[in-house]
Amino acid sequence: MQITTKGQVTIPQEIRNRLGLLPHTQVEFELAGDHARIRKAKLAPGESARATLALEALRGSADTRMSTDEIMAMTRGEIRGGTRATRRRKGL
Repeated sequence: MQITTKGQVTIPQEIRNRLGLLPHTQVEFELAGDHARIRKAKLAPGESARATLALEALRGSADTRMSTDEIMAMTRGEIRGGTRATRRRKGL
């Protein structure tokens, strides 16, 4: 394995899998004598890197004009008035 001119290396898939290192996971390096250790970065209490990344990826991606109440009613299986387009989608 070689270090690139930018100081990058590829972490082998087996190691990424065992440590749960997903794309964009924050890691820490620690020097220990003549070698280095890598580990997932410690997160603040209650912070989930996976959830944070998922929310960031979805933020601003909605393309519907439904209100929060309409979305909640839809996810609960309730039928409400809503907009004409919403009623049409629901077959009302």
